[in-house]
Amino acid sequence: MRHPLPRKHHMPLNRQRGFSLLEMLAVVAIGFILAGMTFVAMLPILNRSHVDNAYETTMAVLRDTRHLAITQSHQYYVNFNPTGFPAGTMQVTYQPAAVGGVLPPVQQVNTYTLPTDISFAVVAGFPTTAPDGFGTGIVAIDFGQQLGGGSLNYVSFLPDGSSQDSLGNYNNGVVYLTRPADTMYSSRAITVWGATGRIRGWRLITQASAPTTPIWIQQ
Repeated sequence: MRHPLPRKHHMPLNRQRGFSLLEMLAVVAIGFILAGMTFVAMLPILNRSHVDNAYETTMAVLRDTRHLAITQSHQYYVNFNPTGFPAGTMQVTYQPAAVGGVLPPVQQVNTYTLPTDISFAVVAGFPTTAPDGFGTGIVAIDFGQQLGGGSLNYVSFLPDGSSQDSLGNYNNGVVYLTRPADTMYSSRAITVWGATGRIRGWRLITQASAPTTPIWIQQ
């Protein structure tokens, strides 16, 4: 009696198939497209953050300088766009006490620079009614309002916390921060009330009753 030969079991072949060059290029291209779409969508937020950072830096410089004047009992200055420095610079200086009746030279404390795409500037269309009523919205750095002249490029804080010009007049004023490549609604403004040294921030909004007429409101 013949025995049947044992059946041979054919094992399946495990074949690994890799990506073709064309498929890899397609995946990379899709990745670049998605990244580009994300960047375009995020760009307005990134630009707005530049304005916000510039605004917060300027507010901090003014408030910290006023605090130094009070705690150190010296006259401190914030100079906007000082001569010899790049545009967008804030230079903090102070006046040491007199020695033998003679005032020493003003000493520099620090300098701060805005992002390169942000400027101390005004934009066409700013309301003629400026924040706190200081000026008419046509001068970017407009201190020395009402009681001390106008268009000064510095703020000076005294030990009592007030802001005065070099003649002892209260130094009221406003400075505007804008991103020229953006709409004016991304702009900010900061005011200083000379009698008390009060510092306030402002932003633009549209009015429901007059959509084409923007107004400044306090932040």
